[in-house]
Amino acid sequence: MSDHFTTHRPLVMGTHWMVTADHPLAAQAGAGVLDAGGNAVDAAVAANLVMTTVRPHMCGLGGDLFMLIYTAASQELAVLNASGRAPAQATREAYRQMGYAEVPDTGIHAVTVPGAIAGWQAALEKHGTLGLDTLVARALPYARDGFPVYSELIQFIQERRDDLQASVAAGEIYLPGGRMPRVGQRLVQPRLAESYLALMEDGPDAFYRGRLGEALVALSEAEGGFFNEADLAGHTVDWQAPITTAYRGFTIATAPPSSQGIALLMQANMLAHSDLTAMTVDSAELVHLMVEVKKLAFAERDARVCDPAFHPVPVDAMLAQAGAADQLARIDPDRAAENCMPRDFTRGGEDTVYLTVVDPEGNAVVLIQSLYEAFGSCLMVPATGMMLHNRARGFTLEAGHPNVLAPGKRPYHTLHPAMILRDEKPDILLGSPGADGQTQTNIQLAVDLIDFGADAQQANEAPRWRSNPDGSLMIENRFPAHTIAGLKARGHDVRVMAPYATIMGSSQVIMIDRENGVLQAGADPRRQAYAIGR
Repeated sequence: MSDHFTTHRPLVMGTHWMVTADHPLAAQAGAGVLDAGGNAVDAAVAANLVMTTVRPHMCGLGGDLFMLIYTAASQELAVLNASGRAPAQATREAYRQMGYAEVPDTGIHAVTVPGAIAGWQAALEKHGTLGLDTLVARALPYARDGFPVYSELIQFIQERRDDLQASVAAGEIYLPGGRMPRVGQRLVQPRLAESYLALMEDGPDAFYRGRLGEALVALSEAEGGFFNEADLAGHTVDWQAPITTAYRGFTIATAPPSSQGIALLMQANMLAHSDLTAMTVDSAELVHLMVEVKKLAFAERDARVCDPAFHPVPVDAMLAQAGAADQLARIDPDRAAENCMPRDFTRGGEDTVYLTVVDPEGNAVVLIQSLYEAFGSCLMVPATGMMLHNRARGFTLEAGHPNVLAPGKRPYHTLHPAMILRDEKPDILLGSPGADGQTQTNIQLAVDLIDFGADAQQANEAPRWRSNPDGSLMIENRFPAHTIAGLKARGHDVRVMAPYATIMGSSQVIMIDRENGVLQAGADPRRQAYAIGR
């Protein structure tokens, strides 16, 4: 018998509310808000704010945000796109004149306007019951008094050590005294605590029209960047209708472009034309099919997904069922394709946080927030303790490409929230950090849950694969040896990974059993995700 769905953590169940998050302290914060009578949006923002402190390499005040919010009273589902735009002076020509062939990995030229703070406020104003000041207060003690450092954080500090020390303020916080922190040592962030106090007093204006933003502009000027006060004051969020597709009697919903969520739907559309249950869940046949489907979807994604305010994205054509059937027919069941590899203009970005919440009224939230890569741009605004993301790397500098850098433009964005609905109500909330891996993890979760009947924890712990832009295929060694051999025989450049490899994401799932009035949740042991319910 296959042990594909063997688990080491229990399935978490509750009858009132459920929260999952990428750190136990964040899940606890969300649970505390729910227990005190807050709703799902309140709890999601609280959990995210705690993660900006305790997962500083993954997310922060200087990052971007997407949310998918279901409001039970109105039975409406909405997407909040709180991603930022390029500064008004940031042009392709300016980058070329500075000698860049592509957007740099780190530094001020990798930064777009951070959108997360405005996103939290917008979500609370429209759907919350608590103020941003109340929820920021839950994160404040972890910045002011510190939190215990854990091994994963140490790993990323070590990987980015030189870049963090180059930004003196960041080096002082994450490498105090020039030394690596130890597991269990408290990491204290006093300037970040002061920024929280400013947000509690003045709200988002503290950043977009106040001293926190002024500090960013001053840093930008010192570093030769393009930011000015108008770039921050002009930031706006967008409320959007989700894009959807049908799959096995369910509806999969996600964010429209500039998010990459459409790639998840394209994969689902192609797989819907195959009887996956005729294959074994851990077989080379199934993995090969799903990897080849991913390649085709990502080739379309990379050619077309961008900020639709600047270039039209043919969403309807990309999601057409006839086109999905034609794409599926291109797949050779016995050979890995070499001519549909996606162009690697995203080049990384593993560092994101994900969480999801269901409250007693049936409101449901999926939230995903990020600095993009580890510690983002590795640039800290000295007076604020705020790490800035490097989302400008989502742009290309290729002239004529739909996703080319332009002033006031949003970059192609890997962040995408997802829900699976049945009868127009949330049935499964799912997601994961992981840049290019996000849609790949989400489609594996969906197939395990819908096609193969896994429960929420089984789907999160199931062995996983990830296909990369360079054509390699990472696959955890918990897949059977004959599956790995079968993939190699089909021509895949297989790279066998350790069990529960962190590169494979930090997925979380909440399933809503309306018949029994039960919420079921699972969280990925690959990182620090946890679920709490009542």
